[in-house]
Amino acid sequence: MTQICSECQVRDRSICGSLSDPELETLNHLGRNRRLEKGETLFWAGEEAVVCANLLSGVLKISTATADGREQIVGLLYPSDFVGRPFAEEAEQSVTALTEVELCVFPRKPFEAALEHHARLERLLLRRTLAALDEARARMLLLGRMTAGEKVAAFLLDMAGHLGQRCAAGATTFDLPLTRAEIADVLGLTIETVSRQMTKLRQDGLIDLPSGRQVTIRDRHGLQERAEAA
Repeated sequence: MTQICSECQVRDRSICGSLSDPELETLNHLGRNRRLEKGETLFWAGEEAVVCANLLSGVLKISTATADGREQIVGLLYPSDFVGRPFAEEAEQSVTALTEVELCVFPRKPFEAALEHHARLERLLLRRTLAALDEARARMLLLGRMTAGEKVAAFLLDMAGHLGQRCAAGATTFDLPLTRAEIADVLGLTIETVSRQMTKLRQDGLIDLPSGRQVTIRDRHGLQERAEAA
């Protein structure tokens, strides 16, 4: 496990980045690698919260059920993000893999004990939690004021920031981990509106849609302007 930690591709960006090699020893004994297939659920809302995890690769969605039984996506998690809630006996939302996923999983109770003995780890987790809360509040404010076109443009920029790879002529390409229906769910739009806005961005020369879910951002500055038009 020490070698796994030293070779971890997200260690410097995850909560473990606050720990020295000797301090990692506790987590070394707790952590276990786990893979999820696309569509597999790590835990369901209402279940006993038995694990926490660092997301090493892939994308997870956080979802909850509405009163009429429909799924509502309330968040996305990317590599280096922390998964789960220490000190919560029950999972409040479901966490499901949108792609193939690799996790470093910790049993919740022993992880809580580790937090109590490693103040730096506890502080970093608190800071990340507060930052996520601030980000969620900012997103709620912006999505409440944005037009459909601005929402889709901002969403694609966010995806590119987390998943994009630079290619020729400074363009950025990535595969969307969500279907059009899931994007509509996240943005509070209809599938038809999402499709129309994606087509418009392509026609305006800001993006390309080469195949399937692949997206290439051709004009990042223009897309940024479109997202910030409000």
